[in-house]
Amino acid sequence: MADIKTKTASFGYQEVPAGEKEGMVRAVFDSVAENYDLMNDLMSGGVHRIWKSVLLDRLNPQPGQHLLDVAGGTGDIALSFLSRANERPIRGRKPAKVTICDINHSMLHAGTKRADAERFGDSVTRTCSDAQNLPYPDNHFDAYTIGFGIRNVTDMQAALTEAYRVLKPGGRFFCLEFSHPITDGFQNLYDTYSFNVIPWLGEKVADDRESYQYLIESIRRFPSQQDFAGKIRRAGFSRVDYENLSGGIAALHAGWRL
Repeated sequence: MADIKTKTASFGYQEVPAGEKEGMVRAVFDSVAENYDLMNDLMSGGVHRIWKSVLLDRLNPQPGQHLLDVAGGTGDIALSFLSRANERPIRGRKPAKVTICDINHSMLHAGTKRADAERFGDSVTRTCSDAQNLPYPDNHFDAYTIGFGIRNVTDMQAALTEAYRVLKPGGRFFCLEFSHPITDGFQNLYDTYSFNVIPWLGEKVADDRESYQYLIESIRRFPSQQDFAGKIRRAGFSRVDYENLSGGIAALHAGWRL
């Protein structure tokens, strides 16, 4: 295996030394953290909330479950998981809990400023750590989610292998990520919008055009739906499937640790 110093990784349309990507991605999210939730609403017209709701529909949160939300950032998926789990009859089970994991401290800090950040008290744990080297024991979590984060890791296969390791047998994996529209015409329309409007929004709203240019380029470098499903299977997951959302602008991949 080649030394890390000789490997490269994609950073948008650039190829950079693999050992440098983590710091470059961290700098992007340091820059966008304070406006992250607002920009998600503006860029998607609020549709990202529907996509995350679909993820939670498929996961079907229950009392007693422990969710690991990787690249969890401001915690919108994790806190919605708890809201749904708490609506279910407890029936002798313990309350649900979540661990929000993100490599970027600025994103975690932004999450503590949410209006609902303190609503769930000790049910929420936040840790600053790397998806490729999780600081949790084997067979520990009931479910693993990662929303719009896996394309930013240096080694996606390593992150998927870690997801498999920390899940209990019977645990479920869900990855929500920007993907590839299912028709050429839709892809062309999406390209026109994303390459022109999103960096402009980044400049006007967050005073940061370059970070949003990277985020768009990183979407284009992400594997196809089928190829990413293959990576999930290679990590050990079974019954792997995906669901296109909004014509493939996003895709929800799922698998089981059996």
